[in-house]
Amino acid sequence: MPLPTPAARQPMHTRRVNYQGFRRDDGLWEIEGELHDSKPFDIDIRGEGRWAAHEPIHHMWIRVTYDEAMVIRDIAVAMDAFPHEPCPGILPNMQRMVGEVLGKGWRHTIQRHLGNTEGCTHLRELLYNLATAAMQTRAGAFSPRDDGRPPPHLGQCVSWDFDGPVVEKVYPMFFGWRPPAPAKSN
Repeated sequence: MPLPTPAARQPMHTRRVNYQGFRRDDGLWEIEGELHDSKPFDIDIRGEGRWAAHEPIHHMWIRVTYDEAMVIRDIAVAMDAFPHEPCPGILPNMQRMVGEVLGKGWRHTIQRHLGNTEGCTHLRELLYNLATAAMQTRAGAFSPRDDGRPPPHLGQCVSWDFDGPVVEKVYPMFFGWRPPAPAKSN
């Protein structure tokens, strides 16, 4: 279903974000993310330079290598275009993400390691959604866990509601599932 016809307007900014997932021959997984910002007109940033229409102001890449447990094994980052001289200075900080898990609490993990002036807003934005692409790339991510718990995507979306028709069809063993009550302490 398309969006409604918009009011009269002028284009002001374009952001393209792309993710691609790969299975490596050594059994690891990789996600590459790309962010590209441009304007449809020339712009000047005082003291920094001039960018022609459609020339990238930001053009950044991230490649995250991870294992079956969704643990980050390596991270590579490139900044092909950036508007301010200090931007690439945070690149070494990206290595703080190695050893972290692409999973629950991901945004907090990013903020803990790369928040505020320890990181780059645009690279953080690429990382935020990278975890979802990683999950969708890894084979078995949608299978029930070995301990009998449901896959982590169940209960996280209207389509994957434990009481909904999709779970009833695709994962009948988890239809109506509820997490176990926490153990009571004495």
